[in-house]
Amino acid sequence: MFNKIILMITLLALPVAVEASSQEWRFQVYLDDKKIGYHDFFLKELENQRLLQSEASFEYRLLFVKLYGYEHKNTETWVGDCLAKIESTTDANGKPFQVIGSLLGDRFVLEGSAGEAELPYCSMSFAYWNPAFLQQERLINTQNGEVLDVEVSEPERVQLEVRGVVQPALRYKLDAGEMQIDLWYSENNEWLALETDARGGRRLRYELL
Repeated sequence: MFNKIILMITLLALPVAVEASSQEWRFQVYLDDKKIGYHDFFLKELENQRLLQSEASFEYRLLFVKLYGYEHKNTETWVGDCLAKIESTTDANGKPFQVIGSLLGDRFVLEGSAGEAELPYCSMSFAYWNPAFLQQERLINTQNGEVLDVEVSEPERVQLEVRGVVQPALRYKLDAGEMQIDLWYSENNEWLALETDARGGRRLRYELL
């Protein structure tokens, strides 16, 4: 009996594993009406932080000739809505880019292809998956590390087709210098779609799978 009690006390004292919850957003990417690739986002929520991994791969061909290729991988660690660490690599049609950044004390130190920067403690990237980023006035470009001033419109209530079903949505217009991005979210703040201008008057579009 004594041994059984000791065993029970020992088991109760063992740390309990906390299962991480996760979310994912998988998008097909189109240039106008031509499918050119994908961009996937995977979010794992741990006890004290969130881990976001994303991967994009685009390829545009004309008559079997490859005109453009794009590969992007990004890993971000978040504490609440504050970016704690970022590491990304990008190959934009043969041109390499890299971004590395992390919290050091009360500053976020960033180094990328666009140069170096020191940012406030609670900075954010273009974290489309997290609607809180829409409240920011400056955001980190995860491709080259450039810090951009942004303006975000008030939401417009629209109808959007998602996975073949038309549903109510909120559309935001984000202006970041040369980039103008349209974003759609559900009434529950789930990211649904993205569109932005591309070269030659074309339109880049993300459709949720």
